[in-house]
Amino acid sequence: MSEGLIFNIQKFCTNDGPGIRTTVFLKGCPLRCVYCHNPDTWDPCGGKLYAPRELVARALRYREYFGEQGGVTVSGGEPLLQADFVRELFTLCHEEGLHTCLDTSGCILNESVKTLLEVTDRVLLDIKYTSDELYRRHVGCGMQKPLAFLDYLKERQIPTTVRQVIIPTVNDSEEQILELKAL
Repeated sequence: MSEGLIFNIQKFCTNDGPGIRTTVFLKGCPLRCVYCHNPDTWDPCGGKLYAPRELVARALRYREYFGEQGGVTVSGGEPLLQADFVRELFTLCHEEGLHTCLDTSGCILNESVKTLLEVTDRVLLDIKYTSDELYRRHVGCGMQKPLAFLDYLKERQIPTTVRQVIIPTVNDSEEQILELKAL
């Protein structure tokens, strides 16, 4: 059994997937988004190591608040960097009847991530911009990987919520909103 490097655990979250959730924020991110709301998670050092069973036990304490839709969300940093750990966590969540949600930028799609997605009930996919130029300027990578990730989610029919942080004068034009809608 693996351990995950955790930055923070928040309970009673309402913006990280359906219902009321426990959200686990992992350490480490390969991106450098200029508007990142959690830059403390970038560095994979620091944080605290947790076994998946420890996190499930913590989430189960709040199960009665989850209702029909709530559960556990894993966010970051970028949780795809610790895909094997998250897969173990989500597998244990399913054994306990807990809904699982992955909050990601979709910047990695390898076999470990594909295996993780097999035990993921919903994905919150952050499509940061609708142009490759803006991705490269403000994130440090192109948009090819997130779009390939979105195509894989569609192919596998994994329920997905596309999200975007709207930044005035950067990605808030009507054209950009319509491009996001088209995705």
